[in-house]
Amino acid sequence: MSFTEILYKILIQGGSYMTILKGLWATVQISVFSLIAGTLLGAVICAIRMSKVKILRFIATVYIVILRGSPVLMLLMLMYYGVFARSSLDAVTIAVITFSLNVAAHIAELLRASIGATEHGQVEAARTLGFSAWQSFYLVTLPQVIKIAKPVYQSTIVNLIQWTSVVGYVSITDLTRVINNIASRTMQPMITISIGMLIYLAMAYIVHGIFALTDVSHKRKERSE
Repeated sequence: MSFTEILYKILIQGGSYMTILKGLWATVQISVFSLIAGTLLGAVICAIRMSKVKILRFIATVYIVILRGSPVLMLLMLMYYGVFARSSLDAVTIAVITFSLNVAAHIAELLRASIGATEHGQVEAARTLGFSAWQSFYLVTLPQVIKIAKPVYQSTIVNLIQWTSVVGYVSITDLTRVINNIASRTMQPMITISIGMLIYLAMAYIVHGIFALTDVSHKRKERSE
């Protein structure tokens, strides 16, 4: 069998490409919704972690330590087979909740570290000029935080996409599970899995490309000003 025939068998025969696209869509959905929810929750946890109330800081710290130190697969299985075992939530929703909780812990620490690395003197100067605490944060601190956090945030997104590859353990037909099924059916694991890896690699480079475009756009805006 020629290489072309093998590719046809893997990607085309029996509507394989449609199955791959459906699996890819499941992966993208879980990644996007988890990222949005995890970022918002992470910002809230960061605010709690930096609050002046000791008990709140302790709770946020415990949350971050536990979620960052727990294997994602074990957490997913705990949520699916334990916490939400008797609920009416579908597997995809449970996966989104799980990854959101995990991502939030990483984002919270990222934001806290980024805020700690900003120039506090600029904030004090803004307050001296009559800016409110919110205005000082929004106009002075936040732009610095975004700039400092962007590279690590980008890596967090790529890691999240990779983490979603375990959702097949809770009956979700994502990209990884589809690739595994096709590899078993066609008896071509080497080529099939390589194709799957290339798709994940392509998603990672799309993320890198988006961030690169935002950097270029920001630089052009600065030059125009």
